[in-house]
Amino acid sequence: MEKEYFAHETAIIDQGCNIGKGTKVWHFSHIMSNSVLGENCNIGQNVVISPEVVLGKNVKIQNNVSIYTGVTCGDDVFLGPSCVFTNVTNPRSAVNRRGEYSKTHVGKGASIGANATIVCGHDIGEFAFIGAGAVVTKNIPAFALVVGNPSKQIGWMSEYGHRLNFDQSGKATCPESGQVYELKTGVVTRIS
Repeated sequence: MEKEYFAHETAIIDQGCNIGKGTKVWHFSHIMSNSVLGENCNIGQNVVISPEVVLGKNVKIQNNVSIYTGVTCGDDVFLGPSCVFTNVTNPRSAVNRRGEYSKTHVGKGASIGANATIVCGHDIGEFAFIGAGAVVTKNIPAFALVVGNPSKQIGWMSEYGHRLNFDQSGKATCPESGQVYELKTGVVTRIS
């Protein structure tokens, strides 16, 4: 049976991977054993996807990204150039901590900017936006905009990636989609 995905001739795909229809794996990338990549993903150049990583549908990974065991990504996640995940909080070369990997989940539609670092054990909420170079050291709520090292929240983003400006009633409208959002007790939800 012919494969339903594209892999560049320099890509390495280990045994036991499940790669969805329409996915593209580009130059010098390594997809390690038992990884699951959803349909229509785009894996850039020089990307490492470690064993048992799970990616949803339509995940876009830019060049030079490392995704380690313990990471899962929902559908429509964007991972910017050279961003990196960790999976051990206290690594030592002489101490084997395999089997102690902390888990990290990146929610549907979230974007992680270039050169950002996601310290393991911290989840990224749906449609959150992690700025370039940010270092995430805690859980990030859905729709949050965070920047800096360590990262701090400076606002909220729409599903289309626009900054939301909430009025006195706690409502905001995305200028591109017209979707309306509500901010109530520190939680943003889309209401239309």
